Amino acid sequence: MKIISINDQEIIDTPHKVDVRKLYETNDAQVMHIRLAPGESLKPHITPVDVFFYILEGIVDVRVGEETIQVSANHLVESPKDIVHCLSNNSYDTARVLVVKTPTPKTKARLL
Repeated sequence: MKIISINDQEIIDTPHKVDVRKLYETNDAQVMHIRLAPGESLKPHITPVDVFFYILEGIVDVRVGEETIQVSANHLVESPKDIVHCLSNNSYDTARVLVVKTPTPKTKARLL
């Protein structure tokens, strides 16, 4: 059995400049943990694979396509491949999001 702690994973340098840590990666899926401090956001981008966001903590403004909705903890949001999406924390509390991409992307996301 392999157990992975978020605290043992290094922060990945991404164009978003937020706390992103890779938890899992195979050819079939990639799992990232994102911590958004109040006021932090991901830049709008498009990924070449399907993505879902599971809000672990806090309230996150989730944009998928042209729609932006405020989503609270314990909710999952789907984002199909090739659709613009982003996450923003416009609250006063830290937000944490589990991001799953399937399959693991072979090319990088395209920033807008």
